[in-house]
Amino acid sequence: MSRSHAPLVVGLVSGSHVVNHAYLLLFPPAFALLGADLDASLAELGVAVGVVSLVVTAGQLPLGYVSDSYSHAAVLLGSLSVGTLGCAMAAAAPTYEWLLVAAAVMGVGIAGHHPAHYPLLSAAAPDAYRSRAYSAHGFTGAIGLAVPFAVVPASVALGYGWRSAFAAIAVFGAVYTGVAAVAVRRVPASITRAGALAKDDSASESLAGPPSLSGRLRSAGGRLLAYGRTIADSPIILLLTTLWFVNSVAAWGIRTYAATLLDSGYGLQSEPANLVASVMLVVGAVVLLGGGYVADRTGPLPFLYAGYGSLVVLAAVLSSVAVPVVAAVGLVLLLAATIDLSRPARSTLTDLASERGDVGKNFALMTVGISGGGAVAPPIFGYFIQTSGVGVAFLGVAATAAVALGLSVLLATLVE
Repeated sequence: MSRSHAPLVVGLVSGSHVVNHAYLLLFPPAFALLGADLDASLAELGVAVGVVSLVVTAGQLPLGYVSDSYSHAAVLLGSLSVGTLGCAMAAAAPTYEWLLVAAAVMGVGIAGHHPAHYPLLSAAAPDAYRSRAYSAHGFTGAIGLAVPFAVVPASVALGYGWRSAFAAIAVFGAVYTGVAAVAVRRVPASITRAGALAKDDSASESLAGPPSLSGRLRSAGGRLLAYGRTIADSPIILLLTTLWFVNSVAAWGIRTYAATLLDSGYGLQSEPANLVASVMLVVGAVVLLGGGYVADRTGPLPFLYAGYGSLVVLAAVLSSVAVPVVAAVGLVLLLAATIDLSRPARSTLTDLASERGDVGKNFALMTVGISGGGAVAPPIFGYFIQTSGVGVAFLGVAATAAVALGLSVLLATLVE
């Protein structure tokens, strides 16, 4: 594949990552305002965040099939369009129940972005630049997570409220969807339909004519069974899926409730607490960008140990709710960096453990783990905060990181 289209595809996919991740964390920075306006508890708002991730989890494999069988570009544009609709619905939500519906619609949209992004990057990026392409993708995703934490406090400070903040993010998403629809026309079908074209080439070798519906179903069933056998025979992939899930639980506990920790636990006002949470995600994004570069030279396993070991210590210290507020702010700024430090390492290990024909499916499986963690973490940690306090919730984050560290040690025994 020529390098000529790689920058365009990386830019297109990276911009989509910003938008989709802004939708993914739309609610947490507005928790206090949503609770007051929609008469919802913190645990109920955690459920709303969980609904987004639950729908994303359910949509991964179906949309992955659509992306591989028809068009990666169509799934990318559809993802942006539906997610933007859900964000606009959230901005107009008159009740908590409406907010849940908006969360489900956003989830349907967000579900398509990884099944479209990874195949597009894989098809467009030359081997020599592949790691940098994935690093750019991860960096912009982290920036997207920070967007709501910056926009919501700014809107509130200017007197416009959370609805205007959500609407502004929806408008941004709509504008980018239009830009992407124009840009994708410049990308050749060999990239935007790479999966479908590979499938057509494979089918032409064994079929004289178009397959019947029953033939297509048998073929799809055979591929599914074959992939299932591959996964069953690959303990590393199963262990990595578990690690991505556990990592996601810890990450979502941090992303969703870091501002709540500073607000409820350390007495920092809501607006500066949200700002700190936003800067935390930016710090994590910078660490992620550099982590991929260094991991290519040192190997991935040390980054797993460093990231999860640091998170155990930081989350445990913060859970005490006893350190000075200035120190707490400094420690919170490092929280996301501990998670993002390990992301390039997890991606590299997944790639190395995958057969070339299973890379896309394996990353889809990892994304199911990510989304599953996002579905369970916000309501569970929200419940802990509601019943036992924010310190207990972050002690739970520390315990989750300890599990991830143990899985990393087990993974090292299989890899080495």
